[in-house]
Amino acid sequence: MSDLAVQDGMQVHIRTLHNKTSFIRTHTFCHTSGTTVLHKELEDMVAKFVGKEAAFVFNMGYGTNSTGIPALMGHGSLIVSDSLNHTSIVNGARASGAVIKVFEHNNAGNLEAILREAIADGQPRTHRPWKKILVMVEGVYSMEGEICDLKSIVRVAKKYKAYIYVDEAHSIGAVGKTGRGVCEHCGVDPKDVDVLMGTFTKSFGGMGGYIAGSKALVESLKQMSLGSSISNAMSPVIVQQVITAFKIIQGKDGTSIGKEKLRLVKENSDYFRGKLKEMGCEVFGDEGSPVVPLMLYHPAKIAAFSRECLEEGLAVVVVGFPATPLVLSRARFCISAGHKKKDLDEAIEKIRKIATRMKLRYRKSPFG
Repeated sequence: MSDLAVQDGMQVHIRTLHNKTSFIRTHTFCHTSGTTVLHKELEDMVAKFVGKEAAFVFNMGYGTNSTGIPALMGHGSLIVSDSLNHTSIVNGARASGAVIKVFEHNNAGNLEAILREAIADGQPRTHRPWKKILVMVEGVYSMEGEICDLKSIVRVAKKYKAYIYVDEAHSIGAVGKTGRGVCEHCGVDPKDVDVLMGTFTKSFGGMGGYIAGSKALVESLKQMSLGSSISNAMSPVIVQQVITAFKIIQGKDGTSIGKEKLRLVKENSDYFRGKLKEMGCEVFGDEGSPVVPLMLYHPAKIAAFSRECLEEGLAVVVVGFPATPLVLSRARFCISAGHKKKDLDEAIEKIRKIATRMKLRYRKSPFG
């Protein structure tokens, strides 16, 4: 399979399979999104940065998944999604009309079992072969802080000739030696990943998102995605801001600021996570991940923790059902390179007092 085809009907795409070429019908929308030369420059920059042929930028991170996935998948296709994928992936998959199966979080063995069974059974009722199968994962899981076991996931997907889609909202510009995301971090060739998606709302301090892949895939998205055909383009001001951020990360601004920030985001995250564990808090996530979830567990502690932090001068994000299971409530800290050690130490001491009062030191005692 040369490339991921877009949804059947009303698209532009050429797909090669077993040395045979099939053409999919063409439908062209009138675009009034306001694309400028800056948008083109950013798209070229994104594609080169992540190691793909082309990229397309959307004006909203959430909308990148929710409008991009329905353009890629449709009736007769299968999406196999990690159980902890972001809501934007879940809603985009549902809107596509594809059949959805869920595999255990970061479990390549369970993914393989689901793919094997799905291929053997085929489509519901008719048992015809699936038109296409897409495996969807995240680079860094937004509520867990865990890094995807991408090498194992890619190995399984390639074995069963399934396409793979990686959401790098929290990993692009944050993990990997040069900030190129989970592929670089895990030692996976970007060519082995069919679709790389990311956002500009985290590491780049802007807004919007992108999907990168082959030229044929990107041209199809421009035609078929509602995030392109009936949506405005990113603000040129934001586009220029993101371009500047890319130049800083790559050192093209003539400084070592980008390299230093990549070092600091990892050091700060690991330091903060380690201190929370030392005080006895239950913390999820992997070393090197900028997402640090502190577990609250009890739903009644969600609002209480937020209020206690506010009184101490800390602004925190608390998360509960339906974003997490009912009894796995948490506070999510996103650590950046902009945090000074003094800032982190001050926050840790305040959290220590709050965690003691609220009985959150579960590693010290089952009762906190």
